Formats: sequence, C-alpha cells, structure tokens
Amino acid sequence: MTSIMAVLGLASGALVGFSLGLVGGGGSILAVPLMVYLVGVPEPHVAIGTSAIAVAANAAVNLSNHARGGTVRWSCALPFAAAGIVGALVGSIFGKMLDGQKLLALFALLMLVIAGLMLKTRARVGLPDAKMSWSNMPAILGLGLATGTLSGFFGIGGGFLIVPALMLATGMSIMNAVSSSLVAVTAFGLTTAASYAWSGLIAWGLAGLFVAGGICGGLMGTRLARLLADRRGALNTVFAGVIAAVALYMLLRSLNLF
Repeated sequence: MTSIMAVLGLASGALVGFSLGLVGGGGSILAVPLMVYLVGVPEPHVAIGTSAIAVAANAAVNLSNHARGGTVRWSCALPFAAAGIVGALVGSIFGKMLDGQKLLALFALLMLVIAGLMLKTRARVGLPDAKMSWSNMPAILGLGLATGTLSGFFGIGGGFLIVPALMLATGMSIMNAVSSSLVAVTAFGLTTAASYAWSGLIAWGLAGLFVAGGICGGLMGTRLARLLADRRGALNTVFAGVIAAVALYMLLRSLNLF
C-alpha cells in the first residue's frame, strides 16, 4: 500500500465515520465505492469485507459517543441487534453467491422508498422514553431479523434500514433511533466481516486506516447530529437526503451511465 493510498484511506474513513455519527448509516455504502474508486482496491469483494470490519469499528466508537449523551435506548437496541445477528450471518452466505451489481441496484430502489417514507414523517417527534415491551417485542425481533438478513445479504452495515425499522417498531424519535442503530450496525458489521474474513477477503491494514480516520469524523458527525436534533424534523430531512443521493449514485453506477 502506497503513501497516497494510506492518506486516501484515512480521509475516506473520516467521511464514513462522519456519516455514521450524523445519521447512523451510510458506512459501508460509502466505504465500498471509496475503497474501489478513490483508494484503488481492485477487488470489490475485498472492499466489501474490509468495509464491514472498518464500519463496525467506527460504529462502535460512535456508539460510545452517543451513549455518553444518554440517547441510546438499550432495551430496544440490544434485542433488535441480537435477532439481526442471526439474519446477517445467513444473509452474508447467500449474498456472496449473487452478482453484486444486481444486488446494489435492487437495494438502491429500496433506499429511495425509505427516503420517501422518512420525508413523509420528518416532523414526527417520537416517544422520549421508548422501551421494549410485550406489545412491541415481536416487531423489534422481527424487524431486527429482517434488517440483519438484508445487511448481511448486501454486505452493508444496514444503518439506512435500521433507523426507520427502530422508529417503526418502537415509535422512538429520530435522534434515539440514530443512536440506538449503532448497536445493530456494530453487530451486523462484525458478523458480515467474520464471514468475509473466513474467505480471506479483508485488507487489514486498510481497515485500520479507515478506523483511525473514522474516529475523528465520527466525533464531528455526532456533534452535528445533536445540534440538528434541536430543530424539529431537521435530522430526518438530512437523513432522507443522504439516502436518496446515495441511492441515485448506486443506480447510475449499476446502469453504467457514468
């Protein structure tokens, strides 16, 4: 790995960490194209595997930042993540069997739907003290399993799916959902990374650089997320905008339009 690649790896990691800190998602979706098109990783599967371990580590760091702020709803986040780990393991096995470009194109369409739903409910305040109960436990476990499967299947951390899923299952606010989602992003990322590591598809040096850059980017993203949370619906709008932008990029790439 050259010095230029190392610098680009640090910078890319900072962008990934910033995204995770701000909206609780976008890690692997940003990391994979950055690794392939900016840093210059020649093998897409290595980029996916490396991004999984890097995003999981960055998500864990960002999780600690949000946890200190008291915005993580652990009673919802932990069972959601536990159910998703099973799905992520199964999904990663099947995902490696299919063509990556087709998977990305389908996922981009799903992201556009999610972006529309987030904008529709952007002004919702949410419950300030959301927690798991007998009434919402099936939704938490079911959606956790579903998002974990999709995360492993597409080789991503899954924050774009996890945040709206947590809001749907528990009624929590966008800020609590962003913070709590990092528990699942960490768990799903480690599960997917383990699957790819078993196949020898991780560049450990590059993953370390991504984590180092992500620590700085995550601190900035977390601070901005807290600032935007004071404005009703602002974080939902940013979240939906990032989802739509990345989805359109993925569609254009998959259709070879640029």
